[in-house]
Amino acid sequence: MIIDIHTHTFPAHVAERALRSMQGNSHTALYADGTAEGLRKQRLAAGIDLAVVQPVATSPKQPVHINDSVLETNRHTRETGILSFGAMHPGFEGWEEELERLAAAGVRGIKLHAPYEQTDMDAPRTVGILRRCAELKLIVLIHSGWDVGLPGADQALPEKTRRALDRTGPVSLIAAHMGGWRCWEEAVRLLADTGVFIDTSFSIGRLKPAPDGWTWREEELRMLSPAEAVDIMRAWGTDHVLFGTDSPWADAGEEVRMIRELPLSETEKKDILGENARRLLWGNLN
Repeated sequence: MIIDIHTHTFPAHVAERALRSMQGNSHTALYADGTAEGLRKQRLAAGIDLAVVQPVATSPKQPVHINDSVLETNRHTRETGILSFGAMHPGFEGWEEELERLAAAGVRGIKLHAPYEQTDMDAPRTVGILRRCAELKLIVLIHSGWDVGLPGADQALPEKTRRALDRTGPVSLIAAHMGGWRCWEEAVRLLADTGVFIDTSFSIGRLKPAPDGWTWREEELRMLSPAEAVDIMRAWGTDHVLFGTDSPWADAGEEVRMIRELPLSETEKKDILGENARRLLWGNLN
């Protein structure tokens, strides 16, 4: 089983506009149209069994509306192969009740994106959200590290996540982008001993420039080499590594092939591509 733990979709009527804006900020290539149907087609072409959507609330006004759509998405998971986490924003005053609603509805987790929320990971409200998620057994996937589309945004650096975890206690947390995009050594040093999971999204290989004329320096295009990625996986423990594409910002088939070509055992590759995520999402149930 292959599970892509980190994907994004947008409502069909705003997807093109949303992706145009995000691509204008990041100058990186797109590989799907950002809709649920586009994600379904991409996952089928790549041989991915389940794609997990990670919705981002960029405003305190958005969580309830987004989560209404999440519940509708999850009613059709068996047909579409798409499962969605919920959205939360630390500025939303009804966060406790909304987390309880998501948990009661069987939603498996939430996504937090501190740079887009303009709230530090160790802010009191975010710490409160993490604590409540732990109590409700909700997984939390966070953007971790720098963000290619928001230069200088430091709200999700590993040191702030570590401070949050020190105040929170045990929580099922996934630090996206191999623990911290472009601060990978710091992520290993500060987070690898916490029990946090990492995902492989948007971290291994090279950035894919958008055809928009933006000039990239060579050092800006380089991310982790396969050997560097394996070193990080070993430091973290391959049982805590999850496959993610960050679709539509990656060619899903290429990402699957990249994991399969890493110098890891077949069992480790199988775990990373899906078994670790299956256990995290559903425990040891078959």
